[in-house]
This record gives sequence, structure tokens and C-alpha cells, in this order.
Amino acid sequence: MPVVSAHGSTATGGITQVHALFVGLLGLVVLVGTLLAKRTGRVSPTTAIYGVFGGIAVIAIGAIFFEGLSPELTYSASSLPFPRAWYTPLALLVGLSVTIASFTIGWLRWPTRPRYTFLGILLGLWIAYPYLIPGPASDTHPLGYAIVLATPVLVGYILWQDVEMELRTVLGDPVARRFGLGIGLILGLFFLTITGYLSFLPEEGVPHEQFVVVLPAIYQLVSWPVLEMYFPHIPLFIALSPGVIIVVGTMSTLIGLNAALIARQWRLEEQAGLAQGTAGSAAIVGTCTCGCCGPLAAKLVVLAAGPSIAAPVYWIFVDTASPLSAIFVVASIALFTASLLYSVHTAHQPTTSSSSILAN
Repeated sequence: MPVVSAHGSTATGGITQVHALFVGLLGLVVLVGTLLAKRTGRVSPTTAIYGVFGGIAVIAIGAIFFEGLSPELTYSASSLPFPRAWYTPLALLVGLSVTIASFTIGWLRWPTRPRYTFLGILLGLWIAYPYLIPGPASDTHPLGYAIVLATPVLVGYILWQDVEMELRTVLGDPVARRFGLGIGLILGLFFLTITGYLSFLPEEGVPHEQFVVVLPAIYQLVSWPVLEMYFPHIPLFIALSPGVIIVVGTMSTLIGLNAALIARQWRLEEQAGLAQGTAGSAAIVGTCTCGCCGPLAAKLVVLAAGPSIAAPVYWIFVDTASPLSAIFVVASIALFTASLLYSVHTAHQPTTSSSSILAN
């Protein structure tokens, strides 16, 4: 397991992993403190919205620098937690199970909303696709492109059909709109940096020459043209492709809409003088459990327990042949979409004393 330095300490102004970890913990303190203060009524919901945004922004900055300043780990294949031969049956079993469960639950629970069933089947195909069409043919097969391109379209159609009017009302609140937009942008930048498609730190061993190239790369099922740009004087490295934009854009949009909805509910509580809980904030705080955070999780485990224990975590998330990365991406899209639909639905239920306020 070779370990190489990712960034020189002189190039980063003496900032180390410990400093980045401290920044992240500071943001977590701000976030938790704001939620507790809001829950006990010591700050207004609007003030809490700005406090939560600040806390999440600081956490993201700390996580970005922690990942960027961490040593680059390269594990040997002998450290795989289980053979790669397990990937095929695992992906096919999970993909088929998701497809069957989506069809069954959709038929029984939402017979008048087949769009839910279609989304579940599509996500099941997303998991099983690399093993349904094995070999290099899967890298450029039209079915792979269709699955990736259809996912944001179908998610958008579901939201348009089920919660369009409610989202219009939510986004009509300027505070909620700014909060949702800010959270979506922060998490989008976070996902890009954690997955290595964006870097603000100088890389050792990289020629100090500006370049702009287009190269093919496989990201989420199929091969996409990737525009890579490096500006050493800033320094800035960014790589963008349709696959990156679709996946990161879909997840960031869903997260931002969830955040805007929570902010709107808090604002309505403030107008009505209510004191609701803060459980809905878990939809924002828990976004870092996404599969793209695997490299960051592995480096945290290295820091806490050593490289040998971190190897399975690294392989589970980073190995391009592993279906678990696709499972986490698919699960994130499904959960964020369901969270948005459920939050709007429960806001209209007459079972709570605040229903008439939240139904706005």
C-alpha cells in the first residue's frame, strides 16, 4: 500500500490535515449548536437557517481541504475485502430485487402513479447494467446512456406532477430559495472535490503548465467525453463531462429542494409562533453518506485506525468494478426524491396542530 504526498505543505501555506479536521469540527459545532438553539427557542427559525447554512459551509470547506491534503493511498488487490467475482451476482441480485420490489410496491401501493414504478425499475437497471452487458460493449451501449439520461428526466417529471405547486410556493420565499440554492451549490462543490473532478490545491508531480484537453472516461455506467482544464497559477483543476453534470446536478438539486422545503417550514413556524422539531434537518446533514464520500471515509479511517483497517472501506467505494458505488448513488437519488415527496405530503395531513400552517 504505497502512500504518497498529495500536496506540499509549503504550497498550501502550512495548512495540514489537522487544521482541516479542526475546521470541519468547528462547522459541526456551529451546526449542532444552531439546531439546539432553534429547538429550545433561543434563536428564531430565520436566524437558525443562516446558522445551519454557515455550519454546513464550514463543514464542507474542512472536508474539502482534509481530503485534498490527505496522502494519496493506493491499495494492492490483495487487500480486497472479498473477490471481484462476487460483484456480478451481488449487482444482479440487488438490481433484480429493486426492480421486482418497485413493480410490486408500485402496483399495490400506487396503482395510479406508475411513474414511481418506472423510477424504481430504472434505478434497478442502473445497478445491474454493467453486468447485463458485460465487457467493453457496456462502455458505449445505448442502453447505458438511456438509463443515465432518463433518470433526471423521470425524477423531474415526478416532482412536476406531484409537488409542482408546493415547490413554487416554497421557492417564492426568498430566504428559503437562497438557502436551498446555497446548500445545493455547496454540496455540488463538495461532491466534485471528493470525487477528484475539482481541486483548488496544487498537485505534486503535475507539470506547471496550463492545459485544456478532452479525454474519454467512464463515469456512471458509460464513457463520456471529459473536458479537463488545469490552471497552475490559480491553482485550479476541473474536469467536467455530461455524466458528472447529470449525477452531481441531480443530487445537488434534490438536496437543495429538500433544504428549501425545510427552511420554508421553519419560516412558517416562526410566523405562527410554533416550535417544531429539527428532525427534517437530517436530510441535509446526512448527505455526506453518499457513495462518493468513500475516499474521504477511507482517509478518516486511516487517521483513526490505520491503513490496514481502511482498505476494505477504500475498495468498497473506490473500486470501479464495485457495484456498491452505484447502489449508493441510486439510493441517494431515491431517498432524496422520496424525502421531498413525503415532506410535502405530510405537510398537508390534518393529524398535527400545525397542519393548517404548513399547508401553505
